[in-house]
Amino acid sequence: MPRRLIFFLVATVLFTNAFIPTPSLAAEVLVVADTQLRPATEIISGIRKSLGSSLKIISPEEAKRGLNSALEREGARVVVALGKEALTEALMLPSSIPVIFDMVVTPPAISRPNTTGFYLATPVREYTELIRKHLHSIRQFAVVGSRDQLSLLSRGDAPQPVYYTVRNTAEFVSAIRRLEDADAILLLPDSAVLTTAALDEAYLLSFRKGIPLLGVSERNVKEGALVALVVDMVNVGRLIGSAAAKALKGVDIGQFPPSPPRKFDIYLNTATARRMKINLPDEMVRIAKRVYP
Repeated sequence: MPRRLIFFLVATVLFTNAFIPTPSLAAEVLVVADTQLRPATEIISGIRKSLGSSLKIISPEEAKRGLNSALEREGARVVVALGKEALTEALMLPSSIPVIFDMVVTPPAISRPNTTGFYLATPVREYTELIRKHLHSIRQFAVVGSRDQLSLLSRGDAPQPVYYTVRNTAEFVSAIRRLEDADAILLLPDSAVLTTAALDEAYLLSFRKGIPLLGVSERNVKEGALVALVVDMVNVGRLIGSAAAKALKGVDIGQFPPSPPRKFDIYLNTATARRMKINLPDEMVRIAKRVYP
């Protein structure tokens, strides 16, 4: 065969293949998430580390246009919903589809079978353990939050904390104002209670009384709280990936109740510690993810 003809045939094949769409590989897990949010991208990276199967990511907006259609198009068998919008859409899927959720502060009441998930709020016992290990000057601390959050986040906790139930910002500020005997005050992550104005008042009272605030987030520590335990998002992603792998093997994930995080990052404010005359051990400072100011 002449060399010129061989060259022509090879070029034709390459040109044709370049313009013929190849079928995409099916994704076994469909993740509904806003990837503009850093927590979502960190969780997804953790899912990839432990899943061992292919996944496809779509936005909540795409899910609203037809999550069931996206499932059929991808051939996915498990849905991971990150955030309230994503979860709302996922809960409308047939119950034969396993749904795993996260990026909610506390788990919503869900009656749908074949559904489980993880939530972001830090259990009180994690602070109890942190204080026991590192903050020996704090002998007793108060916990302030809504009834539902106190019920969820104080399960299995030691009797050390004193609990204060509040329903709104006025009751929250009033509780902080009344507290005198506690060595620290732990705030639970209720956005309806912890408004900007309420937190500003809490910081003011905290410094005036010399009683440090604990929680809720890195931002709160930057603003004046002593310490916060914040969920490690990549680790949560690993847990979700493991749960999705079980679901792909036919395990009924609905038998597992929603779970709190298992690994946390520590954020510290050394200026607050100095002002409150609280000793922060070198080991605690060393393991902190970030120290302010």
